[in-house]
Amino acid sequence: MKFASFAISAVFAALSGPASAAAALPQVVQRIPLHDGGWDILTVDPEYHRVLISRSDGVDAVDTRTGAVTAHFVAGSRFHGVSIVPGTRLGVATEAAGSALVFDRVTGKVTAEVKTDPDADASVFEPTSRTVWVMNGDSGTISIVDPVAGAPVGKISLGSALEFADVDGRGHVFVNLSDKSQLAEVDAATRKVVRIVPLAGCDHPTGLAYLRSGMLISACANDIAKVTRAADLKPVADIAIGPRPDGAFADEARRRAYVPSGGDGTLTVVDTAAPSPAKLATVQTAKGARTGAVDPSTGTVYSVTAKYGAPPATGGRPPIIPGSVELLVIR
Repeated sequence: MKFASFAISAVFAALSGPASAAAALPQVVQRIPLHDGGWDILTVDPEYHRVLISRSDGVDAVDTRTGAVTAHFVAGSRFHGVSIVPGTRLGVATEAAGSALVFDRVTGKVTAEVKTDPDADASVFEPTSRTVWVMNGDSGTISIVDPVAGAPVGKISLGSALEFADVDGRGHVFVNLSDKSQLAEVDAATRKVVRIVPLAGCDHPTGLAYLRSGMLISACANDIAKVTRAADLKPVADIAIGPRPDGAFADEARRRAYVPSGGDGTLTVVDTAAPSPAKLATVQTAKGARTGAVDPSTGTVYSVTAKYGAPPATGGRPPIIPGSVELLVIR
């Protein structure tokens, strides 16, 4: 599939420090058409040069070199997220009905289906145990999956609505508890909850990114990103972002983090080089672009959006205008 080039100028916010001022800011450079339907979390597979997009009717794969789209690369319905399993050809995709599908990242073929609790949503690969942790959002549980064996190996109950999770690479898993505005830490070895702390001033935390500086960034529904120290889950700072955020993700090679906001179509760029992360700039993307992912090999950011019609008179989400769903390429 061919894609059109479309550049949008970055809207600059206050810059802080000479390193931040010297760094080039990203902008939307391409828009790749996708088929109609909903979407959720994006994952970049740098080894096989793909963006994997969780869709309402499968997982789409977009070639990061050519822009070619493979719709329904993984078959299924109501997908929420995909986790890559390093050192293997495997990936794990979560279906809302309550399952984690282990698939071949080369062919898209499903090799195992692991039952989880209902509303299997975000997931994360935990490297010390080489397992995938699936956040069962409404169920308030975490299902732990051995992707090589294609089997469940544990479950943890947190008793709260779960959103995005991230890991520190040293055996600690962090997850946002959205309904209680809390942040939880779980020990991967013992599978016990270490602590749960309130995210004061953070409404409905969703996206979560761990930084190698030892900080966590939670995207909050009240137009801020809450920075927390992972060692003790103490608050460090608030960063202003746009409305209706969902994801948050880090590019450690370039010492940046990103929080996309669908309400105003902005991408908050965070400088993570300093001990305390600080806002670097705000980049204009497109309304509805609320999740995203970054390619660690290139620094390119990806997000999905669409154009919407008028909301129903009875309430609820506005309909997506046919033919308007697209992948934004931001670099």
